Amino acid sequence: MTRGLRLIRDGVTAFALLALVALIAAKLNDAAKIEHTGAFHAADGDSLTLGDERLRLEGVDAPELNQSCERAGKAWACGRAARAALQEMVLASGTLCQGSRRDRYDRLLVICRSGAGGDINAAMVRMAISYGDYGKEEAEARARKAGLWAGTFERPRDVRDHARQRSGFDGALRFIARIVGWE
Repeated sequence: MTRGLRLIRDGVTAFALLALVALIAAKLNDAAKIEHTGAFHAADGDSLTLGDERLRLEGVDAPELNQSCERAGKAWACGRAARAALQEMVLASGTLCQGSRRDRYDRLLVICRSGAGGDINAAMVRMAISYGDYGKEEAEARARKAGLWAGTFERPRDVRDHARQRSGFDGALRFIARIVGWE
């Protein structure tokens, strides 16, 4: 076989493999959306339950349920207020939550819309913190001093980190990692 034919053969083979990889990637990325409607229960400001299904609002980091913030120099139960606000939003008839991916706790990551078509995730970010596509809503809340931005607060992820440290969980993981030789 001549050098020119080998180059053509190799080029066609490489193109076929790339096309196959692209098709596989497209299929994996085309996960079916799971839709839920019904009587949602707000577990906290960014998590819902519907029967046995646990859902997590995508792009929202709301205060932890027992988290306290400060407004006008006074303690404010911002975690409970976030849960109450989310519960009120999902009570509207026709609330639809859709998602196709799960987080590390096996919660379905969802974007929820009220019956009137309003984006519930965006509304919750206006009271909380964005970690994703809701930067504009967070900036609006900061400018208006709404939600968490009306006073002082500890970021929810920092509250979670402190809770883990207090529980000794991190220390136990480091100990196990040292024994196994990962450190």
